[in-house]
Order: sequence, then C-alpha cells, then structure tokens
Amino acid sequence: MGTDAVDALILAGGFGTRLRAVVPDLPKPMAPVCGRPFLEILLGSLRRKGVTRAVLSLGYMADTVVQHFGPRYGALEIGYEIEDRPLGTGGAIVRGLKGCTSDAVLVVNGDTFLDIELDLLTQAWAGHQRPMIVGVQVQDTARYGRLELTAGRLSRFVEKGIAGPGFINTGHYVLPRRFFDGIELPESFSFESDFLVPRLNTLDMRAFETQGRFIDIGVPDDYARAQSELRTLADLA
Repeated sequence: MGTDAVDALILAGGFGTRLRAVVPDLPKPMAPVCGRPFLEILLGSLRRKGVTRAVLSLGYMADTVVQHFGPRYGALEIGYEIEDRPLGTGGAIVRGLKGCTSDAVLVVNGDTFLDIELDLLTQAWAGHQRPMIVGVQVQDTARYGRLELTAGRLSRFVEKGIAGPGFINTGHYVLPRRFFDGIELPESFSFESDFLVPRLNTLDMRAFETQGRFIDIGVPDDYARAQSELRTLADLA
C-alpha cells in the first residue's frame, strides 16, 4: 500500500463542548487557526504527504463544512458521511469506512493535528497488514490516559488521571477497509472503550510510535498553542 492508495477518514462530527467558550459558533474542526479553518490545515498536511482522497465524517453543523469545501480541496478529493444523530467514534468509523475505496484507511481525529510520518506508517502496514494504533510520547499523560504495549502490540488502555511521562493514543489508526465485516455491532458505540478494550487479547493491534508534532485543539490551552505552532503550516494550506 503506497501513500497514493491511502484514503483518510477524518472524524469531524463532534459538538466541541470543551472549545465552545472560545469558538461558540462553529463546528470544532472549522475553528480558526492562524486565520484559516483548522480543517484546511489538516487536509493540506495530508495532501502534501500524498493522500489523494479524504472522507469527512460529519454531524454537528455539517452544512458549514460541506459548503466550505465542496467536492475537492485543491488536488484532494473529498467525500462526506453525515450523521443525523451521534454515532460515537465507533459508529462513525463503521459508516465512514463504507465511503472509502483504499484497502486500508488512515483514520484521523478532526480536532487533532499530527505531523504523521505517513511513508513509515504505510511501510509498517505493508509488513504485517494488521490494524494499527498511532501513539506518541508525552511528558504528562494525566489528561489523555495512556497506552501499554507488549512486544509492539496494544495490550491495555490506562484511564486518565495518571501523571508523568508515557505513551498516549493520538486518535489516529490504520484500519483495513473491511475491518468490521461480519461483526455484529450497535449503531452507536465508542471505538476505544466498547470495541477495542474487550478485544485486546485477540485483536492483534500493532502500535506505531510517531515522532511528529501533536496538538489536540479540542481544549482551549492547546487551541491557543496551535495559533503559534501551526502558523507555517497555515500558510501552506
């Protein structure tokens, strides 16, 4: 799987409750960063890394996003999957994968910037073709929770609240497009707690450690940090 064959599925349907105090009238992925909607910066970064097609999974204020981008963003083709009610991360991924065309799909959080090493990630996928979770080392995991690994495989999610350095989930995954085929699932569910956690012993989910810059704009402090740290990328979007 080369990067020219990777669809990106961007989960951008949340209400943005934590950011509402500073961005009250826009869906969270459209929050302005350095004068541009954050989603432009995210899509521009993926496009420069070789992604040619993205599916946006939308819910809250979906029309705002669709009207802004339409069917393309530069050379990047855009498709849409729009929820009429919240489906959780799991339900959104199930539905979004049906709109993808590549054999494996890069799943991305729509309120998170990650300078992912896509070439290395797809090389790792090609080597084992197992589902993958992308993690990053941070100085304090209390806000995020942390991941525990065994021989390069995801073995445990640790709840939020534990301070100190560790390995956290970036909310990015590589999943086979037919990952959920044959599995009975509710329409709405959490991908992490309802799907991954009960299956960790059998799923064989591999971990990829990124060295890329990671910013979650979903909280006001990091949203403020993004205004300076993503300025150069905003100019390129």
